[in-house]
Amino acid sequence: MNKTKASAIAAILLTVPLVAGCAPTTVPADSGGSLSRFHDQQLQWAACADEALAASGTECAMVTVPLDYADPGGKTISVAISRIVSMDPAQRRGILQTNPGGPGGRGLGLPAILRSGMTDEVAKAYDVIGMDTRGLGKSTPVDCVFPQMTWMRSAGADRSGFDENVARAKEAADRCWEKYPDVLPHINTQNIARDVDVIRTVLGEAKTSFLGWSYGTYLGAAYSQMFPDRIDRLVLDSAPDPAKYGITMFKDMAAANENAIDDFSEWAAGRNTEYSLGSTAGEVRQGIEKLISDAAVRPIQVGNYTLDDHVLPFLMYVNGVSDLEEDNQTFAQVLVQLRELAQGKNVELHPMLAGLVQAWFDTELGTGADYSATLAIVCGDSTMPTDPEWYWDEIQRQRVDQPIFAPVHHTITPCSFWRDAPPTPLTIDNTIPALQIQAVGDTRTTYEEGLGMHRAMKGSRLLTVPGRNHALFPTYGNECANAAVNQYLLDGKLPVKDVVCGK
Repeated sequence: MNKTKASAIAAILLTVPLVAGCAPTTVPADSGGSLSRFHDQQLQWAACADEALAASGTECAMVTVPLDYADPGGKTISVAISRIVSMDPAQRRGILQTNPGGPGGRGLGLPAILRSGMTDEVAKAYDVIGMDTRGLGKSTPVDCVFPQMTWMRSAGADRSGFDENVARAKEAADRCWEKYPDVLPHINTQNIARDVDVIRTVLGEAKTSFLGWSYGTYLGAAYSQMFPDRIDRLVLDSAPDPAKYGITMFKDMAAANENAIDDFSEWAAGRNTEYSLGSTAGEVRQGIEKLISDAAVRPIQVGNYTLDDHVLPFLMYVNGVSDLEEDNQTFAQVLVQLRELAQGKNVELHPMLAGLVQAWFDTELGTGADYSATLAIVCGDSTMPTDPEWYWDEIQRQRVDQPIFAPVHHTITPCSFWRDAPPTPLTIDNTIPALQIQAVGDTRTTYEEGLGMHRAMKGSRLLTVPGRNHALFPTYGNECANAAVNQYLLDGKLPVKDVVCGK
């Protein structure tokens, strides 16, 4: 199953688009200082309320966890989990917990995606478990009610646009803290890892296996660091450098996405007769940059929405997630339509373009709430510089080499205005065995970032995959990587050395 542009939207919006309703959980009344009442709760599994999930055989349930693990007798919240059970209980060896990334990616639908790439032997070996992390989706959510997305808003060409970004970032942080002052201090990766461990215990397992995409690899590494004796098999698919998690990781994406534009431009130049985007890679890139700069003067009108130089780079960002032929074709079609719209033509919007525009402006879709969870986790994990001038200087310093994405990835974020310090940062440094997969052209967690995770997880083996894609198993279709994941999950044996996969 290849990743399509629909799943690319999901990656950008940090959400998996299969959402389920879940049955309640029975929790013992013990309100003492231990976690026993959470470990002893009885889950009530039922078919997920979402029809697509239910049709895939996914069941859902709710798990109760403490809001504050330092006060387990205090307030509780709910975490929604899902599962697809082993194809043969007689051959079942345990559970495989999962996370799709983000942070802020809804995870109830991930087991069905992963099972689609598993061999029958692996599908018999595991109950595959998904979850919406605390603060997200069907779990007890946070929703700061943002008027539109702010994280990916480009600062644009001048100081006025950057100053507007500063104001929007502060407003977003203030909205969250005014609504959730008692909740936000407890939404962070370390507490999510503790939730993972409660889920493991409730499911009756001495150890858990774990597969994470993107941020999910950071969560998996954090779990292995915090609970080294409780991790079984660990798959890290498209990993960041844990030492750079936060602002540095975000900044690293800028150059990678510029490279993706160059990569696409080469592809489009070879198909100029079909798309008329340019006969050389330079012409294609120049056309993309001109589309953005022209929109600063004359914004593109799409229905009731206005696409200016602050919004258009977000639409270009979608290109970075995959180099599959069908995805390059979709991005080319989107660019053609944007050019026609800029010329005042009436067009029937490509579903990808319509989805991206709606995702940016229409927070009633639920993306606003998911974005709230993203901010809560990222800002709850790491501190970022607070002086706006630091960001302005970074943008100016990077503009020449990063004309499209410098104003996106070096601009200020709501984390600069967060009102609470994160917990003491967790240092990832262990020898837990892990299988890591990384694409050389990944624009979300760059290959260099992945090497940082490989160094931190000293017991890991790295599979290097050619191409430009993020979250590889099983949707990218690289046979070498897919086979390696299945084999490792089946027998637990890592390659004797790092492996370079072919196409």
